[in-house]
Amino acid sequence: MQFAQICDRVETDASAAGPINLSAFPGIWVNSNPDTNGIARMVMSESDGNLSLRVYAIGPDGLIDWGMADVSVFTSKPSSRIGAGFICHYDFGFAQTRLQGMIAKGLLVLAQFHSFKDDSKRVDYFVREYFALAHGRY
Repeated sequence: MQFAQICDRVETDASAAGPINLSAFPGIWVNSNPDTNGIARMVMSESDGNLSLRVYAIGPDGLIDWGMADVSVFTSKPSSRIGAGFICHYDFGFAQTRLQGMIAKGLLVLAQFHSFKDDSKRVDYFVREYFALAHGRY
């Protein structure tokens, strides 16, 4: 078995193989910063063992719907079957955004990588924000 780091070298059990548990992800995730000027909330949905993400960002006249994106899910280690993080990509034509999220202590920690493809001279930038799962209790 080849590996790039010692934590990649694990014994695998064919009988334990199966889909990754996605139960931590689905729901409405709300930005913990009420004054954000970026992503306000995200809706993550599961269908047939796959995740998709819909992002709503702050705009001048309300929320901007980024639409749906397919999500790739990762576990916390090579022997786990529990989803712990994800990546997805949005391409707006003039810019692209890569999102990386992970569940930590009940929050979704979202890293955002924004790159501009137009000639606006805007510099690519990084943002990290925290999201809480909306429970519908309020």
